[in-house]
Amino acid sequence: MVTKDKLLTIREVAEFLRVSERSVLRYIEAGRLEASKVGWWRVKQSDLDDFLKKTSNLNNKKKR
Repeated sequence: MVTKDKLLTIREVAEFLRVSERSVLRYIEAGRLEASKVGWWRVKQSDLDDFLKKTSNLNNKKKR
């Protein structure tokens, strides 16, 4: 079953993250951000959400 997830362009992801398009491409090339090449790179909204969860400092706080 295919989920209907919004596909975002590199520009849209860069604007959302407030980074350059080159930075987004580096995240993809490094395997940190999942993307599909459909003519140009596209990022599913759910993959961007996962990326934000993985890179959040809230996940890295030590338990006391």
